[in-house]
Amino acid sequence: MTTRLAKILLPLTLAAFAFIVTFDNIVDYGSNFLFVQHVLSMDTTFPGNSLMGRAITNPMTWQAGYGLIIAGEGATCLLLLGGTVSLWRTRRQPGASFNRAKRLVTAGCVLGFLVWFFGFMVVGGEWFAMWQSKTWNGQEGAFRFYMAILGVLIFVSQPDADLA
Repeated sequence: MTTRLAKILLPLTLAAFAFIVTFDNIVDYGSNFLFVQHVLSMDTTFPGNSLMGRAITNPMTWQAGYGLIIAGEGATCLLLLGGTVSLWRTRRQPGASFNRAKRLVTAGCVLGFLVWFFGFMVVGGEWFAMWQSKTWNGQEGAFRFYMAILGVLIFVSQPDADLA
């Protein structure tokens, strides 16, 4: 039962994290909107770099991009929370039932990985050269997030047998 409880608590902590990030981005919209604006406009990357043709300077596109990030973070929270509830409800059931209940946790972890790895590392970090910015570089933070998500996904995905 200890392992099952751990597999319930860890996604719950990720859900709490995704909730706080989503909440903060809504309540303090302007602070992180500036982050998106600077990354997409590439205005703090190396001067004269050859990738500047990728820069987006349209404020509506910045808003849409930020909205997509917030939606992804919020959906991550909801999936992880739903998965936690499913795991809790099946914690005393046979291993096959508990294993099936992991679907929403898996979906939440995959979506969170997409937000923080694909969104911040691939799109922001590489496509928009965020790595070149000393001020608006979220790669280190994103790395911590998606590695925690990946660790939970690997742990929760391990098959569970019937309880003794």
